Amino acid sequence: MKVVTVTGYKSHELGIFDQKHPWVTYIKKALENKISQLVEEGLEWVIISGQLGVELWAGEVTISLKQTYPDLKLAILTPFLNQEDRWNEKTKAYYQEVYQQADFTESITKREYTSPAQLKLKNDYLIAKSDALVVLYDEEKQGSPSYYLTPAKKRQETEGYEIFFITPDDLEMIDQEEREANPDYWN
Repeated sequence: MKVVTVTGYKSHELGIFDQKHPWVTYIKKALENKISQLVEEGLEWVIISGQLGVELWAGEVTISLKQTYPDLKLAILTPFLNQEDRWNEKTKAYYQEVYQQADFTESITKREYTSPAQLKLKNDYLIAKSDALVVLYDEEKQGSPSYYLTPAKKRQETEGYEIFFITPDDLEMIDQEEREANPDYWN
């Protein structure tokens, strides 16, 4: 496996409205664990569409992992040009910080937003261009990741496409490990 698409909930779907929220740390740790494991198995590229939340956190994690794995690369393939145009200035700056450090950037439709069909095309395209999907998802909490899972599951049935889930249980385990690592936890 050389190329993986990474996605998950948008930050607002998780109730996270600040990069300093404690769950951002746990989500990044879960992403780091999975991406590192895949790199050890031959992963070369991480692809995201640059949406706020899990995807940009995966971008940050990938950029950070390049210190340990210099051959690892990040691609940001946006669904349309200037997807960040309507975001507030702080969010745009954060997005641009990640975007500018990517190894490859491109807009899939090569035009600004005109239709929701561009989003479906993006989901289908990213699944078609990758060997596997890493997704932060809870089967009991519907949300934007389900739009990636539909084409991924179809491809899984026909081609053995791999889907790696990061679940709320995984995040709870990381939270517990972090708390237990604190010396005061045991007192």
